[in-house]
Amino acid sequence: MSETTATSSGSVTGAEIRLENVTKQYAGQKVAAVGDLTLTIPAGEIAMFVGPSGCGKTTSLKMINRLIEPTSGTIMIGGEDSRKRSADELRRTIGYVIQGGSLFPHMTVAKNIALVPKLLGWDDDRIKKRTDELLDLVSLDPSRYRDRYPRELSGGQQQRVGVARGLAADPPVVLMDEPFGAVDPITRQRLQDELLAIQRELRKTIVCVTHDIDEAIKMGDRILILQEGAQVAQYDTPEVVLGSPANEFVEDFVGSGSALKQLSLARVDEVGTFPQTTAKIGESSAEVIQRAQAAGHRSVVVLDERNRPVGWPWLRQLKGEKIVQSEHAPDAIDRRATLNDALDVMLVNGHGGAVVTDAGGAYFGVVDFTSVTDQMRAMQEKAHEVSNG
Repeated sequence: MSETTATSSGSVTGAEIRLENVTKQYAGQKVAAVGDLTLTIPAGEIAMFVGPSGCGKTTSLKMINRLIEPTSGTIMIGGEDSRKRSADELRRTIGYVIQGGSLFPHMTVAKNIALVPKLLGWDDDRIKKRTDELLDLVSLDPSRYRDRYPRELSGGQQQRVGVARGLAADPPVVLMDEPFGAVDPITRQRLQDELLAIQRELRKTIVCVTHDIDEAIKMGDRILILQEGAQVAQYDTPEVVLGSPANEFVEDFVGSGSALKQLSLARVDEVGTFPQTTAKIGESSAEVIQRAQAAGHRSVVVLDERNRPVGWPWLRQLKGEKIVQSEHAPDAIDRRATLNDALDVMLVNGHGGAVVTDAGGAYFGVVDFTSVTDQMRAMQEKAHEVSNG
């Protein structure tokens, strides 16, 4: 399996994964934990494994990096049989992210991220550069977080470090087992958006286990719905799974609100954004206020030196001579966030809109409440027409 390196933003750096008749049979059990599983995950896509407890989704995931050895069958990664390499060598070329980040408490953030690169023999300068690059990628300032210990981080920050560690050696494949299950809903949404933004740039092959069908719909290029024994109930795009469930099991698992769930397929950049007056830290407040008033705006989005939103104050709040960074950054959403996510943010920020960011957290624009609700209403009406023939 050859390692790949991103040469430009958006280029595919992942590897195809192919499972052929993969089975896991534990001694003393009549029914296989995973029975004759066959599927292909295209390079550069996110495949979400979802299903009821005990269906074999985590077992299937762990067989890819041989944390669990298959009883029979073949797993090909990048066209190469995974059994032709030692298990340790294989795992060093596959990122692995689990719930809570699973950081070593006695190691700093930087040392946690550096684990696999050190095992691969990278020199110190290369490791430091890669560590800082990844912390920046997961929206953690390297100068602030590099030397902290896990106990000094919030749950969401620990999970970000876990993602950075999974990407440290630039693996073509990243496995994720309930990566966002231990954080609160708002942090969960932010982490999902960040991962989607990272994936747009890096295009790894990501296999993610979740119990949440809504997360699967939002995150997945493809969704694998498993029944007991890892029997494939359906494996397809979210649109097909929602619009044409393969059988009664899938219908029941997706739920009766599948038409409403299709709203999760609509993304913010399909609605479009509008320009908002922006200001850089250190600019003259008077000049910014004059510019905003001329544009008919009552607030401004404050950006840092890297064009990332760090504040969204009302004009009446700009009292000093210079624009300063707000105490709390706005709850920005990625442009590939769902309309449901956009509404969640809008309902708590009081602006009647949401700041939208692009890859790397750079400012992209503002989406307003009316545009989002109009789009959702149109989709709902269309879904209703389809369901009624």
